[in-house]
Amino acid sequence: MATLFIQLSLFLFTSIQLQLTTSQSISTNIELPGSLTTSFSVIDYGAIGDGINYDTQYIQSAIDVCSASGGGHVIFPAGKTYLTATIYLKSGVILDIEKGARILGGTKLRDYPVVSKRWYVILAENVTDVGISGGGVIDGQGLKFVNKFDVKKNVMVSWNSSGACYGDECRPRLVGFLSCRNVRVWNVNLTQPAYWCLHIVRCDNTSIDNVSIYGDFDTPNNDGIDIEDSNNTVITRCIIDTGDDAICPKTYTAPLYNLTAKDCWIRTKSSAIKLGSASWFDFKGLVFDNITIVDSHRGLALQIRDGGNVSDITFSNINISTRYYDSSWWGRAEPIYVTNCPRDQSTNAGFISNLLFTNITADSENGVFLSGCKGGLLSNLKFINVNLMYRRRTNYTGGMVDYRPGCQGLVNHSTAGIIMEHIEGFEAENVNMRWHSNHLRGWNNPLDFNPSTVNNISLLRFHSGLYQ
Repeated sequence: MATLFIQLSLFLFTSIQLQLTTSQSISTNIELPGSLTTSFSVIDYGAIGDGINYDTQYIQSAIDVCSASGGGHVIFPAGKTYLTATIYLKSGVILDIEKGARILGGTKLRDYPVVSKRWYVILAENVTDVGISGGGVIDGQGLKFVNKFDVKKNVMVSWNSSGACYGDECRPRLVGFLSCRNVRVWNVNLTQPAYWCLHIVRCDNTSIDNVSIYGDFDTPNNDGIDIEDSNNTVITRCIIDTGDDAICPKTYTAPLYNLTAKDCWIRTKSSAIKLGSASWFDFKGLVFDNITIVDSHRGLALQIRDGGNVSDITFSNINISTRYYDSSWWGRAEPIYVTNCPRDQSTNAGFISNLLFTNITADSENGVFLSGCKGGLLSNLKFINVNLMYRRRTNYTGGMVDYRPGCQGLVNHSTAGIIMEHIEGFEAENVNMRWHSNHLRGWNNPLDFNPSTVNNISLLRFHSGLYQ
């Protein structure tokens, strides 16, 4: 039944997406040289496209010539599969992967640069005016990196025995833009990333539109879109179905400002939208609008662990369904989750303020969790027009609060509609909390908080009752 629901939801979203594609145009300030008619086919530079022999040098030759000629399109003709090691995107170049064409990432350690931070199938670094489009597929062959298949969680540590890296991060990402300006990725399918799928790092002015991402649902660190230390990013009309965080802004080396994500469909075994957990610098001016989240382990999450501050974030017009999965995955089916307890004793707490959740509908196996800490209160949180349905659908154990990574780990705690800790200013207006009478199992406490740590609460038209 769950599978049928997911397929139906995906069909409906895809239908809506196709209508949007034909009836709307995405506004962007990015004007790429690739809009010129100049094109260079990788076939003309020697690529075979049989999926067996490497086409790396021929693809790279076409890219280099295209860039040196002032920019344009590098074409991957349909009907072929192009096996490649890392290819480097140059300024002014659009990779045009035609519908029916497939770029296949290599699975050998020698296919990638010596430095693991540059392990990507497609890498653009310190370039401007670049993009990927065409309707085709970029395939990372992620399942070939799995060393151990487990019913709870696949383990992927293919290359750590080489000494090049450690843990389950020993695998390449699919597509990376590092320190780039004017990036556009649109109308392309990204599938089976071995690690993160689309990685935007220290970039300015990025547009991601009509991109489909399909990772492995049982594989950790299988993120969809990671936006790191980047400003002025727009994500629109994307489908993301993967095992780890779907849209994940992070701050490692610099603040992150002006990110908008809207009109997307998401399913994940982790957080559909997550700020953090890498959070050394500030997040400000983020908007998430018109998003559907299906059968995910966590819906909207701020997981701030490293001292960065978060402010002026809006979540609007979002439909969420969350459910329990095995506790080896972070998350306990929270539709909304906000925490800022430090990662460890050496880390200071950051502050989270000015969060707006408006026009939110959720159907969940767990309640909302809002947890500041002694050194960093949550302040000025607003819930306006929020409808919360609570009912159990799985047999996984409830009654736990999840602070991972670091912090306090998994903690036993009675379940409630909204749990609050260390908050200064919480406003709820038009909040409707409903409880499915057949699934209460002792879980029917609307609000759980201690007045010594939670102050200035305003409840206007707040309702809690059994589902009729």
